[in-house]
Parts: sequence; structure tokens; C-alpha cells
Amino acid sequence: MEQTDRTTTDPVRTYLDATAERLRADGCVVTTEDWAGVPVLVGYRADFKVQWMATKLHLFTIAAPAPVVTASAIEQFTTSALDNVVARKGQLRGLQSGVAVFPTLVSTQVEPEAVAWAQHGQRVRFAAMARPVVVDAGTGTAACFRGNSALGRLYSAHFRRKLAAYFPGN
Repeated sequence: MEQTDRTTTDPVRTYLDATAERLRADGCVVTTEDWAGVPVLVGYRADFKVQWMATKLHLFTIAAPAPVVTASAIEQFTTSALDNVVARKGQLRGLQSGVAVFPTLVSTQVEPEAVAWAQHGQRVRFAAMARPVVVDAGTGTAACFRGNSALGRLYSAHFRRKLAAYFPGN
């Protein structure tokens, strides 16, 4: 992943680069975007399955470096990422189409409250879901909700598989 942010530490840069490779290996289109001066990794794939009531799921992984990951930082990033994917692919959601995002902040300084917030559960809007991920690049630990959600339950196993593939080391 190309970096223009000089404050990103080597472990964070290495983790983001490895994440980009894991996304590509899974068939995602991977790009780097500028979000207010911060290079953000964006992975995208779409899947259609009959067992999902014949719906198409647009799945995004949006990962950014952070100096420190706090609960408010991951909450704000989750809201921004969900707004972003709804604007990109969510115009027809609900009619055999849905969007999901793994909003991810990566740092070597992660507050316990941020981990707890990410693990709390899936965030849901109408036919749009987010499973926030908090990564400690120093240890390689990725914290997120990996369970079943009442809303969007059809996709839970798919989300768990993708989270395991993109963010190993939990």
C-alpha cells in the first residue's frame, strides 16, 4: 500500500500492506484513497448467493492507520465508512442488494475501550451492516464482533469467514 503519511509506523504500514495482499488473494479490488490527507486502504468484492434469499452483497474493507485507536475514533470511523459505502453501492439496497463494511483502524496504540466497542456487535442500518475492526499492529491482534447478529443473520457465516481471512491473529 502506498503511504504518504509519514507518521505511520513500520508495524502499521506492514500490517496494512499484508491486509491489501490478503484482500487481493480473496479476489477483492484493492485501491488506496485519500481521506482528509490519510491514505486509506479500500478492498471491494460483491457476492451473490441463492441462500441469501438471492441477494447480492457488496462487501467493503476500509482500513486506515491511526496514531491511537480510541472508542470514539473507531465509532466515528465506522460511521464515516458506512456512509461511504451506502453512497457508493447502497442506492438499491434492500431490493435483493445489501452493503457491508469492515471499518478498520490500525495502530500500535489501542485503548481497551476501543477493543470492547469493536467487539460489542454489528452496527446495522436498513440493508447496510458494519463490523468494526480494531488492530494492534504491534501484536497482530484484530478485535471485532465475530458472532451472529439478529439483523443480517443470513450473512453472519460469510462475515466470519471474511474476517478470518482478512484479519487473522485474533
